[in-house]
Amino acid sequence: MSEKNSEEFYGKLKEQLLATSSWPSNYLYKFIVLSDQEKINGIHKIFDNMGAVIESKKSKNGKYTSVSITVNLKDPDEVVAKYKEVGAIEGVISL
Repeated sequence: MSEKNSEEFYGKLKEQLLATSSWPSNYLYKFIVLSDQEKINGIHKIFDNMGAVIESKKSKNGKYTSVSITVNLKDPDEVVAKYKEVGAIEGVISL
């Protein structure tokens, strides 16, 4: 995703979150990543010390791991900031 497209995406996401949720609120992130423990640990580290509930599940053949994270955040800006942090990890797909 180009920088312009990602800024547009995050802007729309923020608007939707403001319109559909009251804040602070729980937010569910879903990511898919190659089953590389270093990358999975990198995702976990971003949500350290936030009281996040993190579930990881390997695909049937074990090549990919889905990571679901539920965390209470104070506003849509925090949601977007975490997406950007995770997006810096190469090969992570945000769902």
